[in-house]
Amino acid sequence: MTKKRNRSRPALSLQERLNKFAQQARVAAQNLPAGAERHALLQKARDGEAAAEMERLLSPELHDPK
Repeated sequence: MTKKRNRSRPALSLQERLNKFAQQARVAAQNLPAGAERHALLQKARDGEAAAEMERLLSPELHDPK
């Protein structure tokens, strides 16, 4: 017998999760001295913000109904 998949939806939308991730990465980076680890966290924050923007631009709500 096959195992059933958990099909629950996340509590937050993808847009909200990406923004929260970017915000948390920026806060964590503020607590670090300048260096490679801080730079990596800031890069992750920028990547998260870029992904959120791409998701917003590609979302179906922005497209004209046919």
